[in-house]
Amino acid sequence: MTTQKTLLAVALPFALFSTSVLADWSATVTGASDYTFNGVSQTQNDPALQGSLDYSFGESGMYAGTWASNVDFGDDTNIEWDAYFGRYAQLNEALSIDYGLAYYSYHGQSNSSDGNYFEAYTKFGYASELGQTELNFWYSWDYFGTGAGHVISMVAHTIELAPNHALRASFDISNSLDGDKFAWDTDGKSYNHYRLAYQTSLAGFDIEVAGENTSLDIDTADERIVLSIGRTFSL
Repeated sequence: MTTQKTLLAVALPFALFSTSVLADWSATVTGASDYTFNGVSQTQNDPALQGSLDYSFGESGMYAGTWASNVDFGDDTNIEWDAYFGRYAQLNEALSIDYGLAYYSYHGQSNSSDGNYFEAYTKFGYASELGQTELNFWYSWDYFGTGAGHVISMVAHTIELAPNHALRASFDISNSLDGDKFAWDTDGKSYNHYRLAYQTSLAGFDIEVAGENTSLDIDTADERIVLSIGRTFSL
């Protein structure tokens, strides 16, 4: 989905460096060794199969799409299915903005939908000779259906090592604004996430190998290497 989740299907290498207009309809299929959301596995450290369908409204910069993945929360919830609507704008040669609204939904057992929630996002991009810098924010007023406010703040930078080879480093903080309703662990209501990803493409497939870790002390959020391979099709 186009937030962090993403937002954690494999990123198209160097997409931020491109100014080309996407086709009206596109679909992406991704296989990943793990589905991590801000460094926390959504599949109990197991592989994930993910897919998305997106529509671009052309020069207006508006877009809409849907994204799905298998999940495993230790119960019978087994599918996450998201939808999103937003707008991308190139403000000048260097500065861009991407903003919109996403909806996360969960399926598999009768109460899986209790975790459904909306999230608003804004992403700023700055391109220079040194690469692409991002400053991204996500806000939910009902995080995982708990009624808690929640903010994710991220800074990231992507550099092109060579044609078709990029390195992306990111750091983000997940912070619950209502610790009495939702907290990540007993030590506090926030945590840090660090990620370093190598991105390339081969024979039409987009490939990412990422190392990541968090400040959480749980086995689904410890240090790990995540491999994802995806392919995007114009429809």
